[in-house]
Amino acid sequence: MITVKQFDNNSSAWDNFVSSANNGTLFHTRRFLSYHPEGRFNDHSLEFYKKGKLVGVFPAAIVETENGRTLVSHPGASVGSFVVPEDLAFADAMEMVNQLVEYSKRENFDSIKLTQTPTIYSKRLSHYIDFALKKNNFQYTKREISSVLFLEKSIDENLTKFKSTHRTAVRKAEKSGIVVKQTNDFSSFYEILKKNLSIRHNVTPTHSIGELMRLKDLFPDKIHLFGAFIEDKMVAGVVNFIATENVVLAFYISHDEDYQEARPINLLFYKIFEWAITQKYSVFDFGIFTVNEEPNMGLARFKENFGASGQFRDTLEIIF
Repeated sequence: MITVKQFDNNSSAWDNFVSSANNGTLFHTRRFLSYHPEGRFNDHSLEFYKKGKLVGVFPAAIVETENGRTLVSHPGASVGSFVVPEDLAFADAMEMVNQLVEYSKRENFDSIKLTQTPTIYSKRLSHYIDFALKKNNFQYTKREISSVLFLEKSIDENLTKFKSTHRTAVRKAEKSGIVVKQTNDFSSFYEILKKNLSIRHNVTPTHSIGELMRLKDLFPDKIHLFGAFIEDKMVAGVVNFIATENVVLAFYISHDEDYQEARPINLLFYKIFEWAITQKYSVFDFGIFTVNEEPNMGLARFKENFGASGQFRDTLEIIF
């Protein structure tokens, strides 16, 4: 029998489980979730046990939504939902979701909302939790599409996936004197990001510069900024999160519009793929090109021209 209880603040046990789990990511760790300023989220994360052994975790917080008091997994991360072991049995998946529903009812929640971790983040492909959620009457409320590139054994093999326009753009950037390198100049990148988001979408970045720097301090080996430079001026950048031992996620991508003709972003990604291959990563996640299921067709084509294809990032909900 599987039992559920609220997270007991043993962060090391939680993070050790996440690191060894089938689908655990950086975003599921207590180290990541705790970077948020105190009081931003009302944490209500859950742990699942079988015969005294931790067999699942569910990062979550209490949020007041249009459906009332909602258990959300997780409002402070790109993905959430259950983190489970590689050898998860179908019966255990069914019981785990059932226990989540019964617990939430007992604790007077009006609904549960969760964003599933895409299957590319799993060591072993399994849709047991997805099935159990549907069987327990969870409904899909949002299906975003993320662009995913599978990395080959060499950059030359990946280059064959590029459309000719992207290969030409890489050569153009090199001839324009663009140089790509890893850098810790997050301040310069953040100014590019703020300007770009303001012009294009009239929004601000998800993180403040202080939060971004705090994340870099917390995860010095898992967060990397690659910059494209003309002489000493940064004209584009990508902040990559090492989400799992196999997957690199482009969390922030931005460029200075004044230098767009030099095609710095194309060379930037080429060099990032080259680096990722040498580091033995197998998947590069560009992130979503849909917002509330509205696709940005230009962004989709741009990522497809590197050889990327689509992967669901699903949000499900149940209302009691």
